[in-house]
Amino acid sequence: MPELPADAAAEAQRLTRLARDATDPAAADAYRDRRDELLADHGFLARVRDADATLVCYPTDWLTDGTVHPGDIDDPDRAVERSLAGGGEQGDYEHAAARNAAIVDRVAAAHDDVHAQNAAAFAAFMNNHYARPMDTATDAERTRFREEFFPRNAWPSADQRAAIEASLAIIDDIAATTDEDTA
Repeated sequence: MPELPADAAAEAQRLTRLARDATDPAAADAYRDRRDELLADHGFLARVRDADATLVCYPTDWLTDGTVHPGDIDDPDRAVERSLAGGGEQGDYEHAAARNAAIVDRVAAAHDDVHAQNAAAFAAFMNNHYARPMDTATDAERTRFREEFFPRNAWPSADQRAAIEASLAIIDDIAATTDEDTA
């Protein structure tokens, strides 16, 4: 019985996150189609368990007339589950956190404390929720940061709130000149 290769599971997870965060419905469909084709090549199907934001990849041979019957599954360990809520592997988190710290340091060196504090808040958001560098944030993730995380978790001052858009632009500018190898 074939297993789903780790690299295919990681790519399915990435494509599912991209589909979930896409603002264009056609782009979301394209990401899901690519994921489904990738999994089909290995004899697997995908389902997103919304209750805990988990991608479940399971073998196609578990289906009987289009339905999975749990009592008929002889080896449940063949399924692969990947969280969509947070980041990826530990190495991904460490790389993202290091790059984000380098960007925050450069913002702090070049700009006032308000922008440095906003950059640190955005770094914390991207580290803890996506385990990715700040400069890879999608528009949907930036919106989630500005509208949900920032006001509730960063405890921003009035100056920070007023400067958040400028801070995000500064982060982008500095990230574009921050060498990946320095992080």
